[in-house]
Amino acid sequence: MMLMKMIKGVTLMVFIGYLFLWVITPTHVFLYKWLRKVRAHTVSTYFGYQGPNMLLYTLPVLFIAVLGSLYLHLRKKAIQKHDEGVKEATNNKLNIWKRPMIINGLGIVTKVELAFFLMFIALVVWSFATYLHVGFATITPMSAAENGETVWQSKLDSVALRLGLIGNLCLAFLFFPITRGSSILPLFGLTSEASVKYHIWLGHMVMALFSAHGVCYIIYWIVTKQTSEMLKWTKTGVSNVAGELSLLAGLVMWATTIPRIRRKMFEVFFYTHYLYIIFVVFFVFHLGIAYASIMLPGFYLFMIDRFLRFLQSKGNVRVVSARVLPCETLELNFSKSVDLSYTPTSIIFLNVPSISKIQWHPFTISSSSNLETEKLGVIIKSEGSWSKKLYQMLSSTTSIDRLDVRVEGPYGPISTNFLRHDKLVMVSGGSGITPFISIFRELIFLVETLKRNVPKVLLISVFKDSSDLTMLELLLPESGAPINFSKLELQIEAYVTKEKQPVANDKKQVRTIWLKPNASDAPITPILGQNGWLWLGAIISSSFVLFLLSMGLLTQFYIYPIDKNTYRVYSSGARATLNMLLICVSIMVTCCVGFWWNKKRNAMDSTQIENMGGVTPVSSTNSWFHNMDRELESVPQQSLLQSTNVHFGKRPDLKRILFEQKESSVGVLVCGPKKLRHEVANICSSGLASNLHFESISFSW
Repeated sequence: MMLMKMIKGVTLMVFIGYLFLWVITPTHVFLYKWLRKVRAHTVSTYFGYQGPNMLLYTLPVLFIAVLGSLYLHLRKKAIQKHDEGVKEATNNKLNIWKRPMIINGLGIVTKVELAFFLMFIALVVWSFATYLHVGFATITPMSAAENGETVWQSKLDSVALRLGLIGNLCLAFLFFPITRGSSILPLFGLTSEASVKYHIWLGHMVMALFSAHGVCYIIYWIVTKQTSEMLKWTKTGVSNVAGELSLLAGLVMWATTIPRIRRKMFEVFFYTHYLYIIFVVFFVFHLGIAYASIMLPGFYLFMIDRFLRFLQSKGNVRVVSARVLPCETLELNFSKSVDLSYTPTSIIFLNVPSISKIQWHPFTISSSSNLETEKLGVIIKSEGSWSKKLYQMLSSTTSIDRLDVRVEGPYGPISTNFLRHDKLVMVSGGSGITPFISIFRELIFLVETLKRNVPKVLLISVFKDSSDLTMLELLLPESGAPINFSKLELQIEAYVTKEKQPVANDKKQVRTIWLKPNASDAPITPILGQNGWLWLGAIISSSFVLFLLSMGLLTQFYIYPIDKNTYRVYSSGARATLNMLLICVSIMVTCCVGFWWNKKRNAMDSTQIENMGGVTPVSSTNSWFHNMDRELESVPQQSLLQSTNVHFGKRPDLKRILFEQKESSVGVLVCGPKKLRHEVANICSSGLASNLHFESISFSW
């Protein structure tokens, strides 16, 4: 624990220093005094002017990422030993800052999130105002006349430049939230899935600022009769054409983020986002690699994460079975390595080549890695075109007996704090029940296997029709050792809103289809990141060292003899290309070595997959929620049914139910439609019940 506190303390100090650097970056003292002193001591024949920028802006972030990997490794070990010291206290004074707030345009945010958002906006405003103050101070009628301009034209030029600089500030943070295997986000209690909203906010800011940057320069070139500048791609210095191409790629991506387009044409949104490659490449060409190093760290960590995900997704994984529900829902069960562990509410990305070789979709994991050590399950609701095709493939009378699937993940929170509450109230709408299934199974493991005290559970599920009630059957694993959860205090309140009374339909069935494996199929194995933090830290550090060595040697023996650090002789485009190539090669080499070593180790630990030669059996069982009067042989099913009350033709009175909870600490988890999440958030944030602790859970299906 002491070592963990020291690491986190050092990390926090470096992070605060990094933020302070951004605060002072636009000031006159930093630009004209401190930065010049840093350059005087750090510009060398090995790194040129790129060296100071990497020292100030890149190295601190990578240092945080490496330290974060070490901290998360130690924290995972402590959690595995069930060290009570790693759990947060219920009466922590910071809990008041975690209460939800609903802000128009931002959705549900905590006071901590709102505070950070406002501080970042303050940083942006401060930087822009300071840049303008410093820039305008040098503009006089005499200085403008020397350039053949009026004062307002010179100021327009200054504003256009400063808008670009502020856009670079936002761009520096843009890729952190979407690095799925990040070792930085968990340090602040965040996950990539929950942080996507920050990426969206930053993306809008980046494109608004860069668009304004481009428009201002176009106006400036028109009024000063320099329209030829729009076609300028100089050998050294700023290349305007490259900036225009980067902006064009960004605008296309930005246009597809319009909610109506994203919802109705998700594939268009998905595919156009690959233009980020063109956006970043031409951004580097536009400004040169020396200045682009300011935004390098976030993108560098994203590239490592992206390539590791690519390596993991190359092979097919073994699909053991599929449970087909009458409510057009599937539960796919995969074989997994015993060493693979993940927390409840984690997600995994799936690709089914027979449907689309390019599309990847996230789905919430329904299994518990502790309760089901050799199996990983995901729940898929038939909603979009991709999931409907998959459901049709498996639900038809001539369903397939083999399915090729590739995966990325799992990804999820490092730890959960469910046990700190006396009671859990889980509110779900429709398929929003999915993340609660993994929580329920984890609680079964804790109470039955580890004999630990767990919170009472109240599950409130809202469905449209009675066929959706079959989703409650997924609370129980498909097969395996007998499960007993009699020691778990469970109450389920299910609401069917569109039906006034039960609908008798004995033909509705929950079918289990057993699938044959291919010889090349492999269990899902641990990936570097959540199941290999030390390896991730080693890859980050070694890849950057390899890049520095190769870049230093290239500059010393090839570029410097030509350019002499003047940046006026050797092509900026060629320098940028070589640097980007070295970055890619360094990342690919170290990632491949780390991934290959871990894959070899996992192959030695994993059992061989048995080929199933004969016809795979297909079992079909009647849904026990549609046959409540028949005698049930399964004790877990009996217990679950006895704990369930079904209400037809009405919705739950959430305000009354939540205020009736008298336990000293009640964790309120909600997952489902936006309206439901906001309703529960408003109740918990009203201040009328101090024992309610809200937590909105994201899910994918």
